Amino acid sequence: MRQTIREILDRPSLGSHVSARGWLRTVRHSKNVSFLELSDGSCFAGLQLVASPELPNYTDVVRALVTGCAIEVQGELVESPGGGQSVEMQVTQLDQVGGVGDDYPLQKKRHSFEFLRTVAHLRPRTNTMGAVFRVRNAATFAIHEFFQERGFIQVHSPIITTSDAEGAGELFRVTALDFDERPAGEVDWSEDFFGTASYLTVSGQLEAEIAAMAMSRVYTFGPTFRAENSNTSRHLAEFWMVEPEVAFCDLDELIRLAEEFLKYVLGRVLDQCPEDLEFFDKRIDDTVLSTLRHVVETPFERISYSEAIELLLASGEGFEHPVKWGSDLQSEHERWLSEKRFERPVVVTDYPKDIKAFYMYANDDERTVAAMDVLVPRVGEIIGGSQREHRLDVLVQRLRDAGLPEDHYWWYLDLRRHGPVPHAGFGLGFERLVQYVTGMANIRDVIPFPRVPGSAEF
Repeated sequence: MRQTIREILDRPSLGSHVSARGWLRTVRHSKNVSFLELSDGSCFAGLQLVASPELPNYTDVVRALVTGCAIEVQGELVESPGGGQSVEMQVTQLDQVGGVGDDYPLQKKRHSFEFLRTVAHLRPRTNTMGAVFRVRNAATFAIHEFFQERGFIQVHSPIITTSDAEGAGELFRVTALDFDERPAGEVDWSEDFFGTASYLTVSGQLEAEIAAMAMSRVYTFGPTFRAENSNTSRHLAEFWMVEPEVAFCDLDELIRLAEEFLKYVLGRVLDQCPEDLEFFDKRIDDTVLSTLRHVVETPFERISYSEAIELLLASGEGFEHPVKWGSDLQSEHERWLSEKRFERPVVVTDYPKDIKAFYMYANDDERTVAAMDVLVPRVGEIIGGSQREHRLDVLVQRLRDAGLPEDHYWWYLDLRRHGPVPHAGFGLGFERLVQYVTGMANIRDVIPFPRVPGSAEF
């Protein structure tokens, strides 16, 4: 295979003859020479090409090139006299592979992210989106590395499910029934494809618990769905979740795992994507690099939910959302704790049971559960997890209190009858992580094809 531009620039050999393929990012024709910047998406930097009139097709092909054209090129690597790159290519052969129409939308100017979402099939060619997707790739690989190095087994959890892992989630129904032929309200789900009402999953956690009860350390990493009608910069209808589950594990061990995990993944992205992160720090958010390094290098603080409420009440801050025991922490509260009070990542534990899911381990005080959230500067919560309730009688009561049908969770209860052990796990919204790493303001700009209320294009 031919070298990528990243391989050429990482190990440049002056005087060597190389070839490359890609799309033209910029084109500048002067009187006697053409300067072309070629990108193949492998790295942030492009390869500077210098094409002279000595090329046999200079007049009819090279001079007609414009931004967006796809080309194949060969030439000699020479030292570059210009700033911004150490080498450039003196072109000896250039062939156009694909041209562009007059309406090609990605001209050499700054486009709004709102506009780029309307051309999601082309936006990966932009500097920003190319950098986002390389960071996304590096983070994905680091997540698998982290778990595989520690003996975790990946489990592929189902996308179609009959249960709601969150207990109060907004679910997308899956059906093969033709509702045009049925009177409103008259649906017999036993006639449907799966013989019962079914939905797109909101989490792979419950299935991960099944696997953890046999293989001890497992993780899921896959798409999840939530039919929450929130048209905001923080919500997607389709997103990816990372969910490890560990048997013979309590909340303390889970917190240590979460801190180690976050430091590892962020550290790997810092190592693998320096040019991309420098771009984000310069053009998107000038705190990106300092924040990531701070998280990697700083021990996490740990406080209880009750202690967090006391600190927030005593802060004197004029929060938009009232602070009181029994209410969930809002983003502004989480950011104050991590950015102002402690100036470091904070793990908040032992939340009120009434605001948490049915599967979380009930503490002895009968008011709280063994849950934890990891809060980081700039965004607030980035990881949420808990020790799971492994006591059958307590879990049955929690299901009843939540108004959930026990028959839908028969297999989940069965795990508490046959060899139950204390176990724990957490969930991380992958797009939230990529948004945090890049500083991108809108979560729709860190996933290739965002699914949101009113839009499922591409």
